[in-house]
Amino acid sequence: MYKSIIRPLFFLFDPEKIHHFTFQFIKIFTKIPGVSALIKAVFVVENPKLERKLFGLTFKNPVGLAAGFDKNAVLYNELAAFGFGFIEIGTVTPKAQKGNPKKRVFRLIEDKGLINRMGFNNKGVKAAIEHLKKNKGKILIGGNIGKNTETLPKNYTEDYVVCFNELHNYVDYFVLNVSCPNVGSHAKLNDKDYLIELILTIQKENEKFKKQKPVLLKIAPDLNTTQLDEVIEIVKETKIDGVIATNTSIDRSNLKVNKNKLDIIGYGGLSGVPIKDKSTKIIKYLAQKSNKAFPIIGVGGVHSAEDALEKLNAGADLVQVYTGFIYEGPALVKKINKAILKVKSKKNTN
Repeated sequence: MYKSIIRPLFFLFDPEKIHHFTFQFIKIFTKIPGVSALIKAVFVVENPKLERKLFGLTFKNPVGLAAGFDKNAVLYNELAAFGFGFIEIGTVTPKAQKGNPKKRVFRLIEDKGLINRMGFNNKGVKAAIEHLKKNKGKILIGGNIGKNTETLPKNYTEDYVVCFNELHNYVDYFVLNVSCPNVGSHAKLNDKDYLIELILTIQKENEKFKKQKPVLLKIAPDLNTTQLDEVIEIVKETKIDGVIATNTSIDRSNLKVNKNKLDIIGYGGLSGVPIKDKSTKIIKYLAQKSNKAFPIIGVGGVHSAEDALEKLNAGADLVQVYTGFIYEGPALVKKINKAILKVKSKKNTN
């Protein structure tokens, strides 16, 4: 029903507007007694064989919702009923910011992709905390953190530290978002020496807390092998807890969409099916080259159970969906979890 009726209707409207409408609809709809339980009965697959234990956390299943969907942590309690094993909020910045001018989200329907240049629009860390105080403990929450757009390069680290300290008591793990292509100049964030400095600073802050939280690094899909080798070196030197591979891409090659349309859209991060293979190759490279020395969360172009299994087989420990959730609907999470169980069942019988 989603792909035949709901999606065609949603796709008649501006992506950002329909996103906000959907949030309001789910928020109101799930307040009706019994609705959340019904959604859970339809979409949740509960089986101890789906559990994953990583960096001191137990994930009920390996399928998460990537950052960018619930930026301000307003819907994670309701989204938990759709079968996710974890939800990542953000990207959160210290201060609220409007992001880039609209229109800033574009569907590439022929390619099953999206281009966005949101620019870390969010209501700031304080607002996120107010929503996170309402956490009903249904699901693990990741905090994806970044810098404000107007922050000067000399103060980048301070922005990450502010978000880290403020959110520490309210999320289960952190993600340092240093690879988003939609926040203006971020050359410094791609510099190996600076990344080491940033991670070590965050880890010092982490040590101040009685209970330390896992910290992961989110990387771009456009890195070459030399840069990926640097990522492996960074993980080894800093002992950061893991890597999320990957963010959105600036590459526009091999797209079906008309080039004139791409020119009209302009800059932004590409997500969805067009970056599936690129993301998987990076996961495979990191896993093999490092001899699986650290956990990897795979994201990018997961639109089917087969896509998710491909990333897991390449070396990912967990996977995340975003664009696939929009194109394929909420049943995608259930399909992935059932496919994982089917694979496990086959291995046990062989």
